[in-house]
Amino acid sequence: MTYEKSKNMQTIDEALNKLEKSKFRSSFYLTKKEQLYLEEKGTAVIKQHAEDFVRQKLAGAEPVNDGRQTPMHGHPVFKAMHATACCCRGCLNKWYKVPLHKELTETQQMKIVNLLMAWIERKQTSIK
Repeated sequence: MTYEKSKNMQTIDEALNKLEKSKFRSSFYLTKKEQLYLEEKGTAVIKQHAEDFVRQKLAGAEPVNDGRQTPMHGHPVFKAMHATACCCRGCLNKWYKVPLHKELTETQQMKIVNLLMAWIERKQTSIK
């Protein structure tokens, strides 16, 4: 059973390519200001922010204000969360079949962080 499950899991590239086909998800981009913020802080700090945001906003079984807990602007990770459908438990369930009303495991949290960081890395090359 574990083998079948892992066989059916999509890669980060597959997930990002699928998200690009969504008009809403593909509309997000990094501004010059956000690019400068990324350069100033560095990848390690941004990844730590992503880990913190995922833990605070998504990891609990019943996140506070679920569906409205992630701002649309104000941090590159917030944009990445919306662009990758990792902004609330409803989107995680719809796009990735992550169960509702169940705490996220450390592994699930790290997969989300890796997806967020991959989106940010892709978008750093296409700054508007």
